[in-house]
Parts: sequence; C-alpha cells; structure tokens
Amino acid sequence: MPTHTDRAEVERALLSLCPVLAASGIALGLADGPGPPLGPGERELVSAMPAPRRRDFLAGRLAARRALRAAGLPAGEILADGRRPVFPEGSVGSISHSGCLAVALAAPAARFRALGCDLELRGLPVEAARLVLSEDERVWMAGSVRRLLFAFSAKETAFKALGDDAPSLLPGIGLRPRRGGFCAWPRDVPGRVLDVRAHDAAGSAFTWTFSPTPPLPETGGKPPDPRGAQFSPWGHLPAVAGGV
Repeated sequence: MPTHTDRAEVERALLSLCPVLAASGIALGLADGPGPPLGPGERELVSAMPAPRRRDFLAGRLAARRALRAAGLPAGEILADGRRPVFPEGSVGSISHSGCLAVALAAPAARFRALGCDLELRGLPVEAARLVLSEDERVWMAGSVRRLLFAFSAKETAFKALGDDAPSLLPGIGLRPRRGGFCAWPRDVPGRVLDVRAHDAAGSAFTWTFSPTPPLPETGGKPPDPRGAQFSPWGHLPAVAGGV
C-alpha cells in the first residue's frame, strides 16, 4: 500500500497530465477517498456491497464527478451496467482505482464513443504474464516486471474502451509498443485499433485511450505485423510526462 507521501507524488504526476488530456478534449478527476452516494440509484448499488468494494465504488464515482465538472458536463448519478460505469447522458468516461486512489476521465459523448483509463500502483509477478499476454507478447516482455505492469495496464484500458468488442480475457487483446505507449486491438475485431498512451506516474503505471481513433499511420487501421520494425524497442520509448 503506498504511503501518504507516495500517494501525493502519484497525484501530482497524474494532475500534471491534465494539459495533455485537455489537448484531446478530455478532463481528469481524482479522489483519495469515497464521497456519499449522489442519489437513489447509487445508494441501491452500494447497499449490498462489502465495505472495500463500496469504498472503491464511491471513490471512483467522486473522481468521475470531478472529471465531469472539469469537462463542463453535468455531474449526475453514475450508475452501472454490470461492472461498467454508466455516465450521465451526453458524456462518456472511464474510472480506475488502485490502492486508495481513484482516477477518472470524462468527455462529451458528441466527441467520443468511449474512453478508457487504468492506474496500477503495484507491480505484478512475472508469472502473471501467462494470464495477461499472448505468447508473442511474452517474447518482447523479456521477463521485465515493469514491462508487464504497463502491458497489463494498457490492456485494462483497452478493455474498457472497447466495450462490447472487448474479449472475455486479456490475452484476447493484441498489444504492441509504440512511441509514448501502445497500440491495442481485439484479436477477433482486428480493424479496431486503439492508441493507448502510457505514463509513469511517480513509479506507478497510468494508461489512457479514447475511441474511435483515426487509422494509425503505421498500420492504416490494421493490426500491426509483430515482425515489423516500425515499433520502437522498449528502451527507446521517449519519456513524455514520465512515459514508458
């Protein structure tokens, strides 16, 4: 669990991304604790939740309302469809929580079909790669815990933005590193490629994306050839606001 000082550093790193996100028309919100349910719908949703899940849910909703207000959008109740948040009409968004920190993105639905974001404060054991990555992806992971952390976060982000196109398991999302992050696509829907941005937030991984994206120049909207040389090797990805 991050200390108060560590959490403050992560929060500062995330807030430093606000201009980058704003350039794409997206707003960010943070919360380091839960707020009260906004209305009867949220109260009903949390009524049967165990305490840890309730805390995460309410912290995420608080972060999402802050993001909505920052985007100039109505900050109404944020209900759920299964585990997916349902943002107020006219808006889209995404919520992530890790440890005791929640982060959310929001934007007008007129501009975006969906958003995705993910925050990971703690790494994964190398053994978890088999649950996250395909065989070819494990080759370029090369046993690196840091690479696995960012790859896992990028797939979580893509899963959220893909919505109904998302596969049931993370290996069903294809992933390749590119400058500043990754491109990701559902292997069963290869024409839909997402540009996932990756940032090192004071040692934690934060990734985000939006959909739809225009065809990627390197691929023309098609899944990348894993043998191709157009993708930057991990060690040469530039540091953009602490990027990977």
